[in-house]
Amino acid sequence: MPSRRMFLAGLLASGVAPRASWADAGSPAYLSAARLPSGAYALFGLNAGGQVVFEIPLPGRGHAAAAHPSQPLAVAFARRPGRFALVINCADGTVKTRLDAPPGFHFYGHGTFTADGSVLCTSENDFNNARGMIGLWDVRNGFARLGAIPSGGIGPHELRLMPDGETLVVANGGIETHPDAGRQKLNLPEMRPNLSYVSLDGATLDQHQPPPEWHQNSIRHLALRKDGLVAIACQWQGNPTDTPPLLATHRRGQNLAFHDPGTDIWRDMQGYLGSVSFSGSGAEIAVTGPRGGVALITDASGQPQRLIEQPDICGAAPGASGFVFTTGQGLVLEDAGTSRQMASEWVAWDNHLVSVA
Repeated sequence: MPSRRMFLAGLLASGVAPRASWADAGSPAYLSAARLPSGAYALFGLNAGGQVVFEIPLPGRGHAAAAHPSQPLAVAFARRPGRFALVINCADGTVKTRLDAPPGFHFYGHGTFTADGSVLCTSENDFNNARGMIGLWDVRNGFARLGAIPSGGIGPHELRLMPDGETLVVANGGIETHPDAGRQKLNLPEMRPNLSYVSLDGATLDQHQPPPEWHQNSIRHLALRKDGLVAIACQWQGNPTDTPPLLATHRRGQNLAFHDPGTDIWRDMQGYLGSVSFSGSGAEIAVTGPRGGVALITDASGQPQRLIEQPDICGAAPGASGFVFTTGQGLVLEDAGTSRQMASEWVAWDNHLVSVA
């Protein structure tokens, strides 16, 4: 009987070799960037139990990653106002290509693939014109840039592909920045965040803003349920004593709905949500407040269910029966009604825990 190696060699010779899948990278369930004890940075793959299945060096601090829907490819994004986005083959740890934002642009730390994996969409800042853009990259042609479309606002951060496969939902944070000013926020008195729905051909299909009195409530991060319900995490840029609700949900055709648990939880979180996620069942929403060391879990209508108190908790993703969280202290936690530690690593997990399709 021919060996597997001989069989694969025959497939290669015939030009019909099977395409690598995420199984070839150890079947990770999640991706996360982290800082190592040495001060270096890396992208990690974690399995469903929170154990590391691969570690790939990064040239600087990472923010989030985009996982290809079928191939073991991850795009690791630098923290804003980063210039690098690396396309990494997670099966062998090699960098396939580096994406460079065009002159006058920089990345905002997030991206997403189209459903068939043929196009990568990246949130970007056209800083000379103070407008948000979505970069489009041709995966099948070596990630060549196809162009860019307007994001519908200023400061686009996270974006997700809607279930229709043709529309992007975009968190336009409303904050003007410029790389010459570092991380300085240039327009806080006049900022206007919004949630925009943008077609892949560049049309703004729908758009919603917070109430005028909450115009400094920067819409930053998104989670998407399979039926199209969007959960939104905000970061308050106004007076700390006047923190409004930081969690909202939206369904197209309806109004933007903010949810307030009726306690001082938003102040306890210091007006800053780091991540948002639906549970594996979609019945609950989690938002994390790394500055306050607390995560809030609500039902899908925004009614509070429970709190998790854990220093520097930030990354959040769906789990098999609830949520998985990561912390800057190296912990990986599971919550399915109660919390337990799944794993601990000598790393500082960064802001986001990204599910692999």
